[in-house]
Amino acid sequence: MAESPLSETEGLISVAIVGMGYVGLPTALGLHADGARVLGLDTSAERRESILAGEPDLVEADLARLDVARRDNRFDLTGDPARLAEADAVIICVPTPLDRYLTPDLGPLRSACRSVVEHARPGQTLILTSTSYVGTTREMLAEPLRNRGLVIGKDVFVAFSPERIDPGVAEHTQQSTPRVVGGCTPACTDHARRVLEKLTPLLHEVSSAEAAELTKLYENSFRAVNIALANEFAGICSTLELDPIEVTRAAATKPYGFMSFYPGPGVGGHCIPCDPHYLLWQLREAHGSAPLISQAMTSIAHRPGQVADRVTATLSAAGRGVAGARIVVVGVTYKPGVRDLRESSALEIIERLAAGGAKVEYHDPLVPELKLGGRSFQSNPDPHGTDFDLVLIHTVHPGQSYDWIEHCPLVLDATYTFDAATHRELV
Repeated sequence: MAESPLSETEGLISVAIVGMGYVGLPTALGLHADGARVLGLDTSAERRESILAGEPDLVEADLARLDVARRDNRFDLTGDPARLAEADAVIICVPTPLDRYLTPDLGPLRSACRSVVEHARPGQTLILTSTSYVGTTREMLAEPLRNRGLVIGKDVFVAFSPERIDPGVAEHTQQSTPRVVGGCTPACTDHARRVLEKLTPLLHEVSSAEAAELTKLYENSFRAVNIALANEFAGICSTLELDPIEVTRAAATKPYGFMSFYPGPGVGGHCIPCDPHYLLWQLREAHGSAPLISQAMTSIAHRPGQVADRVTATLSAAGRGVAGARIVVVGVTYKPGVRDLRESSALEIIERLAAGGAKVEYHDPLVPELKLGGRSFQSNPDPHGTDFDLVLIHTVHPGQSYDWIEHCPLVLDATYTFDAATHRELV
């Protein structure tokens, strides 16, 4: 049996992070802050340069950690997968996107796992955090390692622990957010726990890697279903001429059996638009079904189109057609306080309005330029309400002034929470 490096003094542990994006970089910084020696592997030279320059989109606390880390020789970045053999533990944090047919694009994950398996050595702990279908950890890590002659749970330790990173929300720190972990063997779970304790003491162990994988899919399917319901309920409130936010907040006073979800222009990022499709894809392969989740994902996919249709209807009610209308979209990132455009509903809304002949601009201090459908859009840095026929409020960033919106003749609030407008309508 191989002697585990984790049995040595914990302050000497070295960890490699595969993928230094929205999950991997905060993970690396958390481990470094706890005293670990960290090696960040990312195939993008541009990303590595951005990190070393201190430019990534991070909350203030992580930016401070990065400022310390990039001046410390215990924090290193590389594009060479062979260096993974240097680490006592390897944590895989690569994206798991969808293709245009809403089918899992497993290319980045397969490539990362192949590199980890190829360079794995006895004594290492390997932890997958990327959301994927149930069975991924065994199929992409454990079985290939066995084929190399390594004994899982003795020579190497393999586990799954789904990431729980909330970009742009400083209150949801890794230290205070519980993590689920499940190994391919009990020894694997134990070794993974000893690595993850450097990020948070709040660990919940499950019986297997598969249980941990399904936990993540359940979490985000739960959110998808409830967001779809919140959007549908907003439509009900519109029909009955009631405020959905007021009703939701009132329902949330019940101390049991209710959790608040709010309507909006659509969902973005990776988790909700993508993750449930990994489960639906696997169920189709197994001739199973999940009709409630499937319907929720269809509803979510239709939401940006509904918002664009509401813009058209609002203009029409004011005696103005969408063709030639001057429209400004406020905020194009998928959530407040981040520069992340992944799956942002604003992108589809802008494309739909522009296809209808509208003269669309946007205002977002965090995104100076946007490329859509072969066209380039620049953020209007100083918009004036009187310059537009309609303002569509999509994302409101903290610390920004939106006083100019008061002077626009039509304001359509897709956030349902922007009160500082005299002519405000809800989607």
